[in-house]
Amino acid sequence: MSYNKSLDFLEMIKNTSSKPAKPIEKKEAKKEIAKKSEIHEAKTKPKTVTNTSTKAAAYTKISSSVIAVIDTETNWHDEVMSIGIALADAKTFKCLELRYYILEPEIFVGGMFDSVLYIAKDATQLKGDRKKVMKDIAKYLKEKGAASIFAYNARFDYGHMPELSDFDWFDIMRLAAYKQYNKSIPATAECCKTGRLKRGYGVEEILRMLGHGTNYCETHNAVRDAEDELKIMELMGQPLEAYECARL
Repeated sequence: MSYNKSLDFLEMIKNTSSKPAKPIEKKEAKKEIAKKSEIHEAKTKPKTVTNTSTKAAAYTKISSSVIAVIDTETNWHDEVMSIGIALADAKTFKCLELRYYILEPEIFVGGMFDSVLYIAKDATQLKGDRKKVMKDIAKYLKEKGAASIFAYNARFDYGHMPELSDFDWFDIMRLAAYKQYNKSIPATAECCKTGRLKRGYGVEEILRMLGHGTNYCETHNAVRDAEDELKIMELMGQPLEAYECARL
């Protein structure tokens, strides 16, 4: 009978593959995996930081007694050329005072609505370069105790004024355009499944809907528009806490 090395080799593979691993080896492997996992978790786990800043405290509830509604107008280069602020009582949404900034040299570029730049004679008007204006706005809001900034389609204004990102920002449109919050939206109006109007939810349309006047037209002057956006908050009658869902 001839000796077949191939058969011996196949038998060796069969015995090796069917042989169970030692329990002690599995146990040690699990311990090693667990140990590595703990080390990784300790390295990547975010540290718990106790933040006592105004912004952190306000995150769960908007508690300031004064709020600021801000609107901006931009020039042909998409640079902010004017900023309007309507300071208001946080409960009644009644306007307390107006502040208006014109930025130089940005206004010299010109823009779609530069013809109405100077119509707000009743507002405190200030001119200056961007750095000076932004510094003054931040100081003004802090002195007045306005930790929260509201704007209509707030992402636009927020994106154009990163210097004010330390304040809490809220989007008025997030409530005004949704039938859950704006009870003046007609039952016949076309809405998305989320409750948002499919069209016609600009400041002009919403104010007309709220009964501010069927002939009302937006001026596109920053401080006048800030007043109008504040008026939307007042006419909707939603409490300040309702705007938590509109936080940026």
